[in-house]
Amino acid sequence: MTQEDTAVNAYTDDTIAAIATPPGVGGLGIVRLSGPEAFDIGLRIFRPAHPLTESESPPSHQLLYGHVVDPASDTVIDEVLAAFMRAPRTYTREDVVEISAHGGPLVLRRILELALAAGARSAQPGEMTLRAFLNGRVDLAQAEAVMALINAETDAGHRLALRQLQGELSAEVGAARGHALDAMVRIEASIDFPEEEVPPPDPAELAGLIAGARQMIERLLAGADRGRVLREGLRVALVGRPNVGKSSLLNALLRTERAIVTPVAGTTRDTVEEKALIGGLAVHLVDTAGLTPSDDPVERIGVERSRAAARSADLLLLVLDGSEPLMALDESVAAELHALTENESARPAILVLNKADLPRQLPDDTAQALWPGAPLVATSTLTGDGLAALEGQLAALALGGTAQAGDALVSSARHKDALRRSLEHIQAAEVTLANGLPLDFVAIDLRAALDALGEITGETATADLLDRIFAEFCIGK
Repeated sequence: MTQEDTAVNAYTDDTIAAIATPPGVGGLGIVRLSGPEAFDIGLRIFRPAHPLTESESPPSHQLLYGHVVDPASDTVIDEVLAAFMRAPRTYTREDVVEISAHGGPLVLRRILELALAAGARSAQPGEMTLRAFLNGRVDLAQAEAVMALINAETDAGHRLALRQLQGELSAEVGAARGHALDAMVRIEASIDFPEEEVPPPDPAELAGLIAGARQMIERLLAGADRGRVLREGLRVALVGRPNVGKSSLLNALLRTERAIVTPVAGTTRDTVEEKALIGGLAVHLVDTAGLTPSDDPVERIGVERSRAAARSADLLLLVLDGSEPLMALDESVAAELHALTENESARPAILVLNKADLPRQLPDDTAQALWPGAPLVATSTLTGDGLAALEGQLAALALGGTAQAGDALVSSARHKDALRRSLEHIQAAEVTLANGLPLDFVAIDLRAALDALGEITGETATADLLDRIFAEFCIGK
């Protein structure tokens, strides 16, 4: 048995217990036990109102009314409902006991202490879900979706996590893995059993299988940025020269007076960040100081922070004053923004012609020349005109991309990295095959691609990787 096997078995050989509800005061709280001794430990501290006979086992998946009692002193701790659930029809596929008590921190802590004194071990963060993974109830991608579902703050993020929990991403990864595995099996059969006169695989057949895997991986990667936005939200920087109405626009999108607004140019001297819900998406709006040369050291710091905000943004709102002709500073701001992002992938931007309640002095085509191809929206923070159109453009750009409706979406940076590495190995295998090199070399790249894909669903996950992933979970889940 390897050290890694020992580390994995350490998670499943004993019975664990934890408070499964969030810290704080509530009407109800749950203490959960999971493992081979869960029923024995549960019965030591739970006394049902209708006592069981010595030979009688508590009915599975039914609520029993009774009390938690300290067996050492026979002191009643709380009036509770307890559910005894036999494996494998449980969250962890182990015997599970859940005690639903009153939600006071003291009460729950006392029940947990009794469970630990009776033989349970305190669960580590995410250890319940880890056991569900190790026992085959969910794969690793589905296990990660549990935490994403708990942390979801928007309908879009909730739907994405639920789809991943239901296995959509795992099915797509499995299909890509299946194509690569079929190709590798054909190669290894011809290499390992030459005495059986296994014919070498048809290069055209191998090329088709490898290409199929590549296309599936490419499709998953195409939706990765969109999936991240759905899960984490869209970071949007409002940029422009001073006094074009960036802070007013922030307040209008937030529906509250968050940023200070005055007629004096340069009122905003630091970035102001707030989160709004727009089109079902979490949008992190960053109001920035006007990009302008200055001898004021404080203002220079604000401008540098504005540049940093623009670099880190997923989308830029280039705000212009539509009631004034285009100024040289507007052009220099646009040029600087292009320079900030020229070494990165194309950054989407929306041109916002603000102050639409005043007579227009800036033609659309003149503004459009600053950022060709960017959507242009005229807004008035005074009347609210154009705000709905701007929000629609924000949502459209956030949800755009090459991913098709219904495709499984990658929302995890870990999954994206594994897919990227897998794609590199698949492409290398294609080149090796096309150049007529020995099939052993093709198999090496295919094996590396399979290992990378297996990191997503858990087939090739190491104990260290599992520790890193589940350390992010809350205790009791």
